[in-house]
Amino acid sequence: MQPELEPLSPNISVFVSQTHRFNTDTILLAHFAAPKRGERCADFGTGCGAIPLIWLARYEPAQICGVEIQPDACELVRQSAEHCGVADRLRVLNLDLRQLPQSRPRDPWLENCDLISCNPPYKAQGTGIENPEQGKRMARHEETCTMEDVAHAAASCLRYGGRLCLCQRPERLTDIFTALCANGLEPKRLRFVQARVGKAPKLFLLQARKNGQPGGLLVEPPLILHNEDGTFTQEMLEIYGSYKEGH
Repeated sequence: MQPELEPLSPNISVFVSQTHRFNTDTILLAHFAAPKRGERCADFGTGCGAIPLIWLARYEPAQICGVEIQPDACELVRQSAEHCGVADRLRVLNLDLRQLPQSRPRDPWLENCDLISCNPPYKAQGTGIENPEQGKRMARHEETCTMEDVAHAAASCLRYGGRLCLCQRPERLTDIFTALCANGLEPKRLRFVQARVGKAPKLFLLQARKNGQPGGLLVEPPLILHNEDGTFTQEMLEIYGSYKEGH
């Protein structure tokens, strides 16, 4: 099946495939982690490159480096960058992020990053039902990297005070905090995501700072996805609205 082109804005689109796509969690993380103008950014496990391309559509980062272990996903990112004319600001590296802390010399696009995002596998190895398709299984289970691997790699690429933003399931919260703090990444901002008011959170969004002072965690009001009638809340309409402008 040929890759399909999914519009993200009037000028930016992303090529997706049956295996490498994006979903609501991707869009929420891209919004939560929004880079500042001129920042040097990276996206670990970038897949089809949706987060870097959403950032290029909405914000003005200086450059973004996607890191992805699967070659077919990397090719989608390259096609999108060329198609959108942003290859000078977006590049993808076909790398195993577990190698980053030891890699020398490192690619200059991964040195002293201001911001790194990661939508990691949600399931720990050996838990949940594993997808028989390798690409989807690697994206959903910690087959090729654990949260400890992500934290270690991010700490090696961030500048002092740089930010790591990620999303995960609430049941992994203590695992994430432990891995981050063990690698000098102090949790500073946390937001839970609920399907509706009164429902238990299904996701959390977290920002940590390299060499941040302990304490001072800001817990933001929960993000509610749907009204009681199933429609998007106003905040979700605003988040999706800027993404859907190109449709």
